[in-house]
Amino acid sequence: MNYLIGEYECKLDTKGRMVVPAALKRQLPDVEREGLVVNRGFEKNLVIYTRTEWNRILKQLSRLNQFQTKNREFVRKFMSGATELTLDSAGRVLFPKSLLEYAEVGADLVLACNLEKIEVWSKAKYDEQMGALSEEDFSGLAEQVMGGFDLEGGLDD
Repeated sequence: MNYLIGEYECKLDTKGRMVVPAALKRQLPDVEREGLVVNRGFEKNLVIYTRTEWNRILKQLSRLNQFQTKNREFVRKFMSGATELTLDSAGRVLFPKSLLEYAEVGADLVLACNLEKIEVWSKAKYDEQMGALSEEDFSGLAEQVMGGFDLEGGLDD
């Protein structure tokens, strides 16, 4: 699994295109051949997946019982808006207008790597999101989330 790192401030041009930062592109060696997938996030943001990660998620979704209404509704909502992104000759990707509107992304945006995916935020929303959690709150959250976790593979006994 390829875990991604970094936080990148980027600009969209008037057509909704963004140059993929070189440091991020180096972490995605197969992007030119395989492309990427962008979709709605759960927090009024967008999420970019590598093709490998997207296929892993689709495999999980395909295991859901489609006879259950909640499963169908989730899959339908999750899949709506999912779009392939391909790099053009200038190393840019074109975001669908509907997704940019959903996430309220204007010209200034932030790409925030989150393990195996990349979150896309409007710069203002990202700054607000990151500023909402004080250092003390983050310390407490770390204790709650990671405190009982054995870094070698599971929860402590």
